[in-house]
Amino acid sequence: METVVLVIGANGQLGSVLTKALQKKFGLERVIASDLKSINAFHGIFEVIDATNESKLEEIVTRYKVTQIYHLAAILSAKGEETPLKTWDINMKTLFNVLEVSRKNNIDKVFFPSSIAVFGEGAQAINTPNDAYLDPATVYGISKAAGENWAQYYFLRYGLDVRSLRYPGVIGYQSLPGGGTTDYAVDIYHKAVCEEEFDCFLDKNTTLPMIFMDDVIRATISLMDAPKNDITIRTSYNIAGTSFSPAEIVHEIRKLYPGFKVKYNPDFRQEIAARWPKSIDDSAATKDWGWKPKFDLERITVTMIQKLQEKYKTGSKNLEALLF
Repeated sequence: METVVLVIGANGQLGSVLTKALQKKFGLERVIASDLKSINAFHGIFEVIDATNESKLEEIVTRYKVTQIYHLAAILSAKGEETPLKTWDINMKTLFNVLEVSRKNNIDKVFFPSSIAVFGEGAQAINTPNDAYLDPATVYGISKAAGENWAQYYFLRYGLDVRSLRYPGVIGYQSLPGGGTTDYAVDIYHKAVCEEEFDCFLDKNTTLPMIFMDDVIRATISLMDAPKNDITIRTSYNIAGTSFSPAEIVHEIRKLYPGFKVKYNPDFRQEIAARWPKSIDDSAATKDWGWKPKFDLERITVTMIQKLQEKYKTGSKNLEALLF
């Protein structure tokens, strides 16, 4: 059967990059991007879908003969705390619709992203294991923990091949932050390249797991490419890139922008971050399907600044020295 992929939430921070990677892998005509609003001059096939509408979702799946679904749409951690009941309703309703449409239409594979937000104070903070106790303290984390269990249920009850990764904070230059607690680590690079002062909403010593977008895309596609029998975890796999604090990222940025100024004004997001792991044990992903990150903080910083300088049309002799 020819692979046809549907990406739900294709306009988001992850979806916009993953869609292009899937187009490169499968071809433009075999990837259907979707979101609540269309994108001007989108290169490929795009359908406007509200994933809370099960009938519309099913109509697109049957029309294009979809075989794989990447369900990326969700309200994230910080935004979710502003409207907790709405966040729960949307995050769960869209997941249920994807699972039911997939079950009824014999979808080959489903991808559902989870998050380190599933962990709370009951989990080991250093090298948090895959089977750690889940006691999330945000509605986003609660919805992801519930989603992991529903994903496993649909696999055990119906044989639906649902696969999942627990993403750390995602850092990428391709799009702006999307409302997550770890998004400071994206915005800070924009401020540095634009030579603006950065107002950090986390304490300078708050260490969190992070991952570069290139590693995220590679991990996601690698998981989906893995043979079905190699997937031993049907809730969600831990994955990790690197861990660092705001102070450490500032240190790396100042190698390129020595005058970069930062103010620390922790807000409600500090309370969220304080309950999350400081580092992640992703050995199960390494064992089952060969996961290994390529980007550490230094390489992330050099790449982010290089790409954003191209975006903002600025330059840096220090960056050139590091690259060459």
